[in-house]
Amino acid sequence: MAVASRGKPRGCSTICLSIRKDLYNHIIDSPRLFRRWLDRAFHDAPELFPRAFAQGYTLKDSRVSRKRGLRLRRIRCRTTRAAFSIRPCFLLPYLTAWTDDASSPLFLRAFGVPFWASARVFGRVARYWYRLEVGLGRNSVVGTTVRHGQLPEHLVADEHHQRRDGTKNYIATTVAAGCCLGAALSQTANAEDLQAAYGVFEQEVQDVRADYTPRTVNTDGWAATRQAWRALFPLVVILHCFLHGWLSIREHAKHLGEIFWALGEKVWHAYQASDCRRFAQRLRRLGEWAERQVSAAWVLEQVRKLCSRPWHPAIARTNGGYGSPAERLNQHRYHDEWLHNLLVSASTAGFHR
Repeated sequence: MAVASRGKPRGCSTICLSIRKDLYNHIIDSPRLFRRWLDRAFHDAPELFPRAFAQGYTLKDSRVSRKRGLRLRRIRCRTTRAAFSIRPCFLLPYLTAWTDDASSPLFLRAFGVPFWASARVFGRVARYWYRLEVGLGRNSVVGTTVRHGQLPEHLVADEHHQRRDGTKNYIATTVAAGCCLGAALSQTANAEDLQAAYGVFEQEVQDVRADYTPRTVNTDGWAATRQAWRALFPLVVILHCFLHGWLSIREHAKHLGEIFWALGEKVWHAYQASDCRRFAQRLRRLGEWAERQVSAAWVLEQVRKLCSRPWHPAIARTNGGYGSPAERLNQHRYHDEWLHNLLVSASTAGFHR
């Protein structure tokens, strides 16, 4: 998981590229063939390389890995003199495992399969699989996810409650277009700690595009969350989550009997509007109806809040044949196998340097 830090993580000096193992073994000992392949890879996917690569490079050196018995090469950019290792996607970072060997155990983690179960089925010890999973968290989430696509202008932000050694912590999560764009640990739910946690997303997204600022961010109404986002992006419009608005009404309106059921129908009738104009009309009618029919002051106040704030209606999307929301966002896939594709997307640790 990302941490709130201005420094670049380990791995940002490694370029990961898609190539078959047999082809890699054929070209790696020939500087001429290796350079030809590297130039073609840059032509096809320049976003995976450092910006200075376009101004030229030289082959720096090579070494044979003791772990895997595989030769690896490094290059040096001519203008910046920065050196980068070239790693094929069939190897995990730091050569900890062959990608195909780790793909299935890590895939099962998405379904909650514990590390000890992976160790029993696939061998090794539980901590080995734990380290492989945690190692993927070094990468910039934004830079890895957004390679070809545009940065989303409309975001959703919320905190996931997670206990750590018996103490409740909060994972400040930023999502958009069905993709997770940020996840960082906050020790508390106060504005200062949340600003630092959401600040990880700010740093990573501005590495991709320095002038980026979101147009809207949808939150659950927690004051500290809103304060954090206003501090990070002063021009952002804070949207209030429709569901949380309804929950605030429902909490104190259940005793109203038939009025409660009629109120609920009108609230969700507004939510299901097909466009902004109908949505605004239905909210106005909801407010007018509530002023006449709802006598409970606290409930009426929550209805007024529901009708007066801006909203961001949820839109159902299909994957359109892509294997993940990130592929749909980028309209591009580097490799048909999910872990290979992820590793290539995380070239230079996801930092567009």
